[in-house]
Amino acid sequence: MSDRHVITVDDHSETRIDKYIHDKIDHLSRSYVQKLINDGWVQVNGRNIKANYKVAVSDRISIQIPEPERLEVASEDIALDIVYEDDDLLVVNKPQGMVVHPAAGNYTGTLVNALMHHCGDNLSAINGVIRPGIVHRIDKDTSGLLLVAKNNRTHIGLAEQIKAHSLTRKYVAIVHGILKNDSGTIDLPIGRHPVDRKRMAVTTKNSRHAITHFTVLERLGNYAYIACRLETGRTHQIRVHMRYIGHPIIGDPVYGAKKDRFKLAGQALHAKLLGFIHPGTGEPMEFEAEPPAYMERVLDVLRRG
Repeated sequence: MSDRHVITVDDHSETRIDKYIHDKIDHLSRSYVQKLINDGWVQVNGRNIKANYKVAVSDRISIQIPEPERLEVASEDIALDIVYEDDDLLVVNKPQGMVVHPAAGNYTGTLVNALMHHCGDNLSAINGVIRPGIVHRIDKDTSGLLLVAKNNRTHIGLAEQIKAHSLTRKYVAIVHGILKNDSGTIDLPIGRHPVDRKRMAVTTKNSRHAITHFTVLERLGNYAYIACRLETGRTHQIRVHMRYIGHPIIGDPVYGAKKDRFKLAGQALHAKLLGFIHPGTGEPMEFEAEPPAYMERVLDVLRRG
């Protein structure tokens, strides 16, 4: 049975409909909304429209989420570090170097390829055939905990918690420099870099609200071991925010320092803790995964001075 959403426009008239729907139902990615529109699953006042349609006050928008398509992505027998699993969801500890879902240049070896082998057809379809089950993402070279939804009901319930900032996500990272304060909050909008479109940046143009809270766990000479709690979940958020305040994460190939003595395979950033309310049972759940060995080795070196 497919899911259906109905929205009556009472604000933001003259906004493109794909952006409007994404803003109202942000667990639907904008690219997926555009696909729904192009495939005829979105109607305004009973008629099909194009993605560049500008909404008007009193428009009645109907969004139908179709049944999952048969996936063209290959199922692969890749070992997963599963921290928790039940009939509705999984919590997976993703290793550094694994891409979350297939994209240009990475069509195999991804978390989704592994999930398809492990779960079969039991993955939510909210984010389309390329990202089944994926509620939120972490970067390829960031390790740590990820939530995976096995059905649309669970996916929507978890996505609503992310939108309400009630889902807890805590990271640890090793950064350059001596932080002035033991804790702080970075409240700066993030959007595409104005020149390099593969990067993100702190900007007021075409950006989204982004908040990162940080705490210094250890001061290690010209470095620091920090904890970060996300209030929002923008692309590269912690990496961009820490770079902006002058404390880039060591090993970061995009936002890091030009000279890095540790020669890591990627940024020393780990999603350590996930806390949420189980959408099916209503029970609070919390999981932790210790940082990977390479981060512990760096910390040992820094602690020895």
